[in-house]
Amino acid sequence: MSQSALLMPKATAAWLVDNTSLTFDQIADFCRLHPLEVKAIADGEAGQSVRGLDPVNSGQMTREEIAKGEANPAHVLVMAESKVLIAEKKRKGPRYTPVSRRQDRPNAILWLLRNHAELKDAQIIRLVGTTKSTIQQLRERGHWNMSNLVPQDPVTLGLCTQIDLDFEVGRAARGQPAEPVQPHTTLLPADQSVRGNQVEEGEKKVDLSQVFAKFAKKPHEDGTTGE
Repeated sequence: MSQSALLMPKATAAWLVDNTSLTFDQIADFCRLHPLEVKAIADGEAGQSVRGLDPVNSGQMTREEIAKGEANPAHVLVMAESKVLIAEKKRKGPRYTPVSRRQDRPNAILWLLRNHAELKDAQIIRLVGTTKSTIQQLRERGHWNMSNLVPQDPVTLGLCTQIDLDFEVGRAARGQPAEPVQPHTTLLPADQSVRGNQVEEGEKKVDLSQVFAKFAKKPHEDGTTGE
């Protein structure tokens, strides 16, 4: 039998009892009920207020599968593959980490502390399923196995998915203060610009009398001065 959850098992069992020749054991196995519960439904001792649910219309079983079961009482009914993807229920609390992976958690935490310092302790706990004290020990380099640890990506280690990591990093980034904006270079006001040009022009002015005085005192080739 499929491991998917059956929708409204008692209502489905009631419909199969009334509309098929499947055995009580087959119906009980498919609906995950006890055979005596199915018998009670068939005898009207239970489920009297339950309205039957057609598993074919709900997409949980095919007509062909029912026909196989009716033809062979030993046939184990198989649930039809769902065409609708049901979102996985969000987990609350720290992530469960398999025992075989727990030794890798310090390496993953060390990697997160080095590459994503913006992550909060609670986010690291959600990602790799650790404790706040372990994070603090690794942050302060006081972990008992510190000398043997090597930073490793938790996604590569299989401790979390890339989607989970990107989500937590994005959430942490939104909580960071914005970087200060560097002031843009602007033009000086007109009065300051004109004043500056005037100073530059004043520095460039030449005393013409001094220049001509130099020429006047320059000796000619015959030894006389220009005066």
